[in-house]
Amino acid sequence: MPSTPSPKRAKHGEKMIEVSVRFWTDDIAGQKELILPRHAWTGGVVRIQRNQAHGIKPSKDVIFNSLLELPFAIEKVLLAERITLHGTSRTRKYIATH
Repeated sequence: MPSTPSPKRAKHGEKMIEVSVRFWTDDIAGQKELILPRHAWTGGVVRIQRNQAHGIKPSKDVIFNSLLELPFAIEKVLLAERITLHGTSRTRKYIATH
């Protein structure tokens, strides 16, 4: 099991880990290079943002083709960067730890 990293200071703006979700909007308007404002497909990409304090250097974007695939795409990005999530007080109510 990997060792726990030592705590360190992070400047403002680098304390959070940012994951972005981007939805494709191409070809909805019916004409090339035009968009239909506020419309998007149910697919797109998930990416993690660079963060020096956390040592995150983004790898490949993860594509999802439906909203049902979105949680898996987020999980895949987090796993690729070896990020450990800790349950909040709310999630600890229904998630068991062994």
